[in-house]
Amino acid sequence: MSGHSKWATIKHKKGALDAKRGKIFTRLIKEITIAAKLGGGDPDGNPRLRSAIAAAKAENMPNDNIKRAIQRGTGELEGASYEEITYEGYGPGGVAIIVDVLTDNKNRAVSEIRHAFSKNGGNLGAEGAVSWMFTKKGVITIAKDAASEEKLTEIVLEAGAEDLSDEGENWEVLTDPKDFEAVTNALKAANIATEHAEVTKIASTYTKLEGAQANAMIRLLETIEDLDDTQNVYSNFDMDEAPVAG
Repeated sequence: MSGHSKWATIKHKKGALDAKRGKIFTRLIKEITIAAKLGGGDPDGNPRLRSAIAAAKAENMPNDNIKRAIQRGTGELEGASYEEITYEGYGPGGVAIIVDVLTDNKNRAVSEIRHAFSKNGGNLGAEGAVSWMFTKKGVITIAKDAASEEKLTEIVLEAGAEDLSDEGENWEVLTDPKDFEAVTNALKAANIATEHAEVTKIASTYTKLEGAQANAMIRLLETIEDLDDTQNVYSNFDMDEAPVAG
């Protein structure tokens, strides 16, 4: 399973996008709102809302913001009505890309995404074009100095994790989405800090790009990530880390 989070690694190395805190808050608020709209405002009976709140708290979002987002979702407060759409397409070199969108204007969203693809050497595909290559998993990264492999293995496997792998500077834990919360709670209870924890989509195979194609792919992913309506971007893009070190 190694290597599937290359794009996440690249992003963190570049410090790109993730540093835009306002953008992260906006995405988390939209996710909380739609989760409450679809499944009700009680996190105990709404796993998606529970996950969204946990993600928001991990980013130190104030409770008031969380509460207001839930109330907008349940209709107690006025707010934009969001629609969930998933787009699939291809980047340079045939790399598979999935884009999750939460938007209050479907026409704007599709035209911006289509433009991002065509401007950066990619193209949108039909529904189902690439989604078959991806599986939903919980991914948790832990710095090597935070815990020994032996101790970590014991904690995460007991909590229901599927796999623990060595990813260079970090350990990486994989879980089924339904066990993600139990595993992150077990790490918290053991006072083991996580570098990054999210439920994401992992590809079954990866497409490695080099040089100009790799740079074009990074530009495409960053352009898509920067769109206001974008919630998540998944791809099976792989590259050597050397060019990004600078």
